[in-house]
Amino acid sequence: MGVEQTGVLSKEELTALPGVPSAERLAKGKVAVIECWQQIPCNPCEPACAKGAISIGEPLTKLPVLAEDKCDGCSLCLPSCPGLAIFLVDMTYSETEATVSLPYELLPLPKKGDTVKALDREGKAVGEAKVVQVTNPPRFNRTPIIRVAVPKALAMDVRNIRPLED
Repeated sequence: MGVEQTGVLSKEELTALPGVPSAERLAKGKVAVIECWQQIPCNPCEPACAKGAISIGEPLTKLPVLAEDKCDGCSLCLPSCPGLAIFLVDMTYSETEATVSLPYELLPLPKKGDTVKALDREGKAVGEAKVVQVTNPPRFNRTPIIRVAVPKALAMDVRNIRPLED
C-alpha cells in the first residue's frame, strides 16, 4: 500500500521522488532529502537554497528536484518547508551511525545529549536517538532544527522524535 491509501510514503514511492538523493550521494556526506510528494502550489525551498540545489520551475505545482551535486548539506532549506518535508541525512557521521536533521516545532525543545525516541513516517518508534545538535537562529523563523544520531540502517526512516517516557 502506498501514500494514496495510507498517507505514508512506501520505500518505492520515496526512492522515486525527484528530491531524494541517490545512495551514492548519501554516502558522500550531508545532503538534503526532500520527501515532498504533493503537487501543490508551494515553493519556499527553492529560494532558500543559495547553492541552487533545489528547483521547481513551472508550473508551481511540480515536485521539487534536488540537484544532489550542488547540495552541500547547509540545512537552510529545512525550516523553509511549511510541510516539514525536508530532512538532512549524513551517512558519514561515524562507522555505525548517521545523523538526521529534522525540523521540530514542539515544546519543550530537546537538549544536546538527550536520548529520545526515534519515530518513522507513521509516528511509530523505531529505536532511540541521541540529540547531537539543536539549532534555532532567528533566520529559521522559529523552526528549530534537531540533529540526532541514529544507527545507519534507520537514517532513511527516522523522520521525527519524541521524549522518552519517564
